[in-house]
Amino acid sequence: MNAVELRSLTSEELQVKLNDLKAELFNLRFSHATGSLANPMALNVCKKNIAKVQTILRERELNIRGAKDAMPVAVAKTKKSTTTKKVAKKR
Repeated sequence: MNAVELRSLTSEELQVKLNDLKAELFNLRFSHATGSLANPMALNVCKKNIAKVQTILRERELNIRGAKDAMPVAVAKTKKSTTTKKVAKKR
């Protein structure tokens, strides 16, 4: 499931999808706890899909098209400080 497919859904469909993913995550966690989970990576994939759906719902709530459009240009181009601290050696 990619973001383009999710963005084509309506908000109501996304809410249903979110509920289904949360139920799936519950079942995966239950299977993992009982030791019958065949693919442990399915937990991570399910969590990431939930995050994608929640992000798209939140963007729609705030009327944001994408993360790049929401960030000011000055903030997007800032760099991290390159200064380093010297640490005294212990003997």
